[in-house]
Amino acid sequence: MNRRPTLLAAIALTAAAALTLTACGSDDSSKDKDNDKIAGADTGDASKSPSAPPAASADRPKIELPGDLTYAFTPDKSGDSVQDAVLKDNAEYVRALDAAIVAQNPRLPALEFYTEGEGAVAAQKWVDSFKDAGWTITGEVRYFDRKVTVSSKNSASLSYCADESKGFSKVIKTGEVKKTKVTKDSYVAYGVQVEKNDKGVWELVKIVSTRGADRCQR
Repeated sequence: MNRRPTLLAAIALTAAAALTLTACGSDDSSKDKDNDKIAGADTGDASKSPSAPPAASADRPKIELPGDLTYAFTPDKSGDSVQDAVLKDNAEYVRALDAAIVAQNPRLPALEFYTEGEGAVAAQKWVDSFKDAGWTITGEVRYFDRKVTVSSKNSASLSYCADESKGFSKVIKTGEVKKTKVTKDSYVAYGVQVEKNDKGVWELVKIVSTRGADRCQR
């Protein structure tokens, strides 16, 4: 397989980067595992403002995943209706991203449903990297310390950590699971920006991640 070694090395180093967007939107040669950023991502914290009205109802797509993929999202609710809507759509975005990797389809409708702009481009590129390698994903990932800051009725930011120590890539042709040793880099900190569209869906528009972040070591 004609593939740039930097990408394969990065995937192997991070338990095949299963279930993450760590390298999305950046050229392989420019990745930094200590501050893996998507081009154009805004790392500033949005100031909190009064809660916006609950999101409108939308027909969300059914996301189908294999039984060997499991997740934990903590917390899944905050008690605030707007923040809860953001948390829910973020979890569905994660599932949609993984469903696209499993389907080897960067334009999976469910993924496009939960992403827009730079976020959509980044997600598609990440799915393409798995497709090009001939790999899918398996295992369990735990998302924790999920915190939402609402900046306006249609804009919010979300930070959270991911424990990928039990998440791996799998070679599609052989079924080989690419297991690696658990290290500091098995934990990733995420910061995302989301915007509510006219259907009431909180779409991911930007994302930044830091692999090996101290605050996520648990």
